[in-house]
Amino acid sequence: MTIRTPLTLSTIEAGAGLTEALQRDPADVRATITQSGMKGRGGAGFPTGLKWELAAKAPAPDGVRYVICNADEGEPGTFKDRVVLSEMPDLVFEGMTIAGFAIGATKGILYLRGEYIYLLDDLERCLEKRRADGLLGSDIHGTGLEFHISIFLGAGAYVCGEETALIESIEGRRGESRNRPPFPVEKGLHGAPTTVNNVETFAWTSAIFARGADWFSSIGTDRSTGPKLLSISGDVERPGVYEFPLGISIREMLEAAGGTRAKAVIVGGAAGTCVPAKDFDRAISYEDVSTGGAVIVVGPWRDLLEVAENLQWFFANESCGQCAPCRVGTVKLLDGVRDLRAGTVTAERLGDLITLGETMEFASKCGLGQAAPNVFLSMVKAFESEIKGHLVAEGSAQ
Repeated sequence: MTIRTPLTLSTIEAGAGLTEALQRDPADVRATITQSGMKGRGGAGFPTGLKWELAAKAPAPDGVRYVICNADEGEPGTFKDRVVLSEMPDLVFEGMTIAGFAIGATKGILYLRGEYIYLLDDLERCLEKRRADGLLGSDIHGTGLEFHISIFLGAGAYVCGEETALIESIEGRRGESRNRPPFPVEKGLHGAPTTVNNVETFAWTSAIFARGADWFSSIGTDRSTGPKLLSISGDVERPGVYEFPLGISIREMLEAAGGTRAKAVIVGGAAGTCVPAKDFDRAISYEDVSTGGAVIVVGPWRDLLEVAENLQWFFANESCGQCAPCRVGTVKLLDGVRDLRAGTVTAERLGDLITLGETMEFASKCGLGQAAPNVFLSMVKAFESEIKGHLVAEGSAQ
């Protein structure tokens, strides 16, 4: 996939961030990440420094802690982590090593999406070179620091993008989310404190130590600091991977990608929200429209219900089936969207579908079920007249 704007990450010299981090103590490393204001680039937006602080201070059996890189990039419409892994894997492994030093972990695992198996050999070669160069292993940079990284290949389950389902998968079980609390920072992989961050988060970790926390925090907004990689696809002239400062408006983003005629933008992929053209001055940020990186542009000629059907089919297909709100709700929503397209849904039933979606948002066990109705609900709200134009009069439904 084409990189459309120069990526700051591509200018970061491999090794620079790790060298700087190892001149500090672990507490100072964690404080630097906190000072930068970086929040997780996977979409949830949890403060990275706080996550590391919790993992470092949680009681650890036998002193064992883990760092996991979530490279299970399964969200429809996102592909920026694939580009980072393809072109800048050193920065990711370096960020994992810095995290290991910060929380007192000696073991790291990169959980690689099964569909990205073609990257595996290159990633293994990168790890081997880092070991040979003294950047991984038992005596990193001659400091006595020990940190090892291995790669675990997923099997194509979308739910394993959720951190506790990912941990279940690594432990050899079916990918299903765990009840929380306890959270992974307290009891994660094999019951040990574990920090799980995504590919982009670890890459920016290296950049923060190479360029400084103040550099990172000077970009973006007060509550959403730093640059953000976006995967822009759909009805645009120039799809690809872009880097923007957080806080950029949807309108500015579309101008850069050649999507100014858009009818709507689905920010956050299948689990995101549908933003209509009248709201394109809203900002891509954690305090406004948040995204892990997926931006799907919808042209004016698109049937919104066709888009909604496609996304609801995805969730119905990917539900692990563990909880009823998601297992049943995703199928019921899919049936409802199909009936809407067929013109057989009454206003009363549309209200029932909205209530179902709202119930799924708070009753589903994990993020998959909670996010499954997002696009449909936001679409109904933003395009009420268009959606209601598909309704049939009471008593006329077949």
